[in-house]
Amino acid sequence: MKDQPTDFIREIIRQDLESGRFDHVHTRFPPEPNAYLHIGHAKAIWINYSIAQEFGGLFNLRFDDTNPMTEEAEYVDAIIEDVRWLGVDWGDRLFFGSDYFEQTYQWAVELIKKGKAYVCDLSPEELIETRGTPTRPGIESPYRNRSVEENLELFERMRAGEFPDGARTLRAKIDMASPNILMRDPVMYRIRHASHHRQGNKWCIYPMYDFAHPLQDSIEGITHSLCSLEYENHRPLYDWFLDQLGIYHPRQIEFARSSITHMVMSKRRFIELVGGGYVSGMDDPRLPTLAGLRRRGYTPEAIREFCSRIGVAGKSKVESTVQIALLEDCVRDDLNKTASRVMAVLDPLKVVITNYRSHDNEEPASKLSPGESTPSHTQDGVEYLDAVNNPEDPSAGTRKVPFSREIYIERDDFREDPPPKFYRLAPGREVRLRYAYFIRCNEVVKDADGNIIELRCTYDPATRGGDAPDGRKVKATIHWVSAPHSIEAEVRLYDHLFSKPDPDDVPPGGSYIDNLNPQSLVTKTCRIEPSVIGAAPGTRYQFERLGYFCVDPDSTPERLVFNRTVTLRDTWAKIEKGMKEGSK
Repeated sequence: MKDQPTDFIREIIRQDLESGRFDHVHTRFPPEPNAYLHIGHAKAIWINYSIAQEFGGLFNLRFDDTNPMTEEAEYVDAIIEDVRWLGVDWGDRLFFGSDYFEQTYQWAVELIKKGKAYVCDLSPEELIETRGTPTRPGIESPYRNRSVEENLELFERMRAGEFPDGARTLRAKIDMASPNILMRDPVMYRIRHASHHRQGNKWCIYPMYDFAHPLQDSIEGITHSLCSLEYENHRPLYDWFLDQLGIYHPRQIEFARSSITHMVMSKRRFIELVGGGYVSGMDDPRLPTLAGLRRRGYTPEAIREFCSRIGVAGKSKVESTVQIALLEDCVRDDLNKTASRVMAVLDPLKVVITNYRSHDNEEPASKLSPGESTPSHTQDGVEYLDAVNNPEDPSAGTRKVPFSREIYIERDDFREDPPPKFYRLAPGREVRLRYAYFIRCNEVVKDADGNIIELRCTYDPATRGGDAPDGRKVKATIHWVSAPHSIEAEVRLYDHLFSKPDPDDVPPGGSYIDNLNPQSLVTKTCRIEPSVIGAAPGTRYQFERLGYFCVDPDSTPERLVFNRTVTLRDTWAKIEKGMKEGSK
């Protein structure tokens, strides 16, 4: 039985259940609909959802849609699609913070009546100037001691739309000398004459996140408000609002975020990269947005496994950095079990098998050499060989792959003057064609400039799908496609967007843009076996010996487009080996 996962968050939750502080577990993921989710959000989703699942609890998806200036319905739809794609089920618990605006307003009125909030006329610039610094206390607003009656009247007029943007705010009355700057009379409401994606023009005042968030958690009965470490300093404010109102009080717990090498995870930087033309859009497969990773061919199972492996490292106050090779390893492990195998040639070199006979001129069996068998040709000079769809999944079965007199192999699988330990095709050398025959290179054909354009080979028909009857061996097996039967497709070879593990590793005055990898996208035209014809966008394959690929949405019935998801090279295994050797 697999050990029950544990970390400091789960230990706190177990203690809360044992002590009776809570009798169940209820978590939530509260994204603001102002951007696309990225893999960093996936960790937050995984922590909240997996903990709810483990403890037999509930999970909410709630949009923190309290800022009409930056939020759009487009992002709501995209986030719902991303969270659902990750395999998260929130049941009937899809909520919007904006649906609680009336209750939030009434609680603000209650704080005014208690003398815990006041309307302030300071401008945004004056608010900043009077807030103070970590070493210098703030200055009280001249409007801090307005009467309850005046504050109620002004706040009602704010709601009625009598004042322009920025003219007034509602602030909590806490402590302008607090060592925590966030507790120095924070703003609870600001004026925004802007249409809201759900509420329309019903409201012109909107609550700040620090005020709205604990109230939303309370309304929904959240037990554990799990959030990233940057909200640790916000927790005293979270608790203060709930305590002053005397309402149901969830517990906020913070965890450290994780960054990933060769990536940036920032909405601002995504916008810069898209706006500067460095990537094609928010779903560019080089970006760590969930939309981009999905388009690249990453699976939700792989991302969940990645989040599980990195886990909650501990009650650390330092953001951790994870090797991108670990993420790629999770993707590789999942696709190895699920992706169908096909043969594709990215850099085609033509091979003519000179002794391969079509049906029309095939010699009778009586004239074949000893041990030679008659291939099962069709009338157009092609035979169909059995190929395994997925060796990790016997239930995936087999497919028929056409073989003919003219084929393509990878140009890198041939060397006219082979170096030491190069065991693939060379003049006078024999190799095995995957699922097919042994072939021997007899002649190299070049163009006027000396470029190799064709190989002339012979095949041994007695080696179909197996070893030579006479016991001779070959040291290499290479993939291939039939020249007349293969189809042409576009292949986009994606690599890391940044050449350095830390994109911000730049000299003074430099920019992370300077570390963009010029080879992050290389486009080729390949030849691929015909079994992929009609494949739908999102279909994943392993191109044998080359890597894992996914059909891109840009594909058309006339021309397929494939994105390389990840190579076959297991770099994470090498990193783990090095770490173990270094610890000895």
